[in-house]
Amino acid sequence: MSGSVGVLIFFAVVGAVICAKARVPAGAVVFSLVAIVLFIATPAGAGLPQAVSEFLTAVNDATSPALTDQPAEGSRAVG
Repeated sequence: MSGSVGVLIFFAVVGAVICAKARVPAGAVVFSLVAIVLFIATPAGAGLPQAVSEFLTAVNDATSPALTDQPAEGSRAVG
């Protein structure tokens, strides 16, 4: 089963490239989303949603003090 998923991912990526070269952005987006969903369904891609979530949490934690004018915890900023 995992071999056939790999072939489907490959064809989804090829379809996205073909759509992009033909200047059909909606088709490229759809093929890319299909490839991502198929990749997440595999054991190798199972950790991807958690990794993206942790990355976005880290970015949010890093940018929130700058956006709210609050110094970060442990910061020695005066103000």
